[in-house]
Amino acid sequence: MNSSLDEIVANFELLEDWDDRYRYLIELGRSLSPLPEDAHTDANKVRGCASQVWLEARREGGPGPGTHLHFAGDSDAHIVRGLVALALAIYSGRTAQEILATDAFAIYESLGLAAHLTPQRSNGVRAMIERIKSDARQAAA
Repeated sequence: MNSSLDEIVANFELLEDWDDRYRYLIELGRSLSPLPEDAHTDANKVRGCASQVWLEARREGGPGPGTHLHFAGDSDAHIVRGLVALALAIYSGRTAQEILATDAFAIYESLGLAAHLTPQRSNGVRAMIERIKSDARQAAA
């Protein structure tokens, strides 16, 4: 079962030690619903990530800014899978308009993740979020 963003934020606030937060992020990745093997396609692959990351978007309603987007994702790296789980908690199930208006980087920053991710992982997070926003721009058009 995937965790809600409010639940994730509350749990992060309880964990003061970065090692505990790191372990929690890995647990989030483990709890992520599996992405079907046939969704591990080149079209779903996120460019700009050092690890392999796949995101699959499904539209509900629309087209237009009120189109809801649902995302599923996966990665071959434990910590990155946790970052995917966090991105899905932020964006999945929201309208294209809400997705475009949400600053995930501010959320990552507030959780203390930005300061603890390597530049390469930070670039991967940016690529993942840009992919989600790109899907939202296409759905809103």
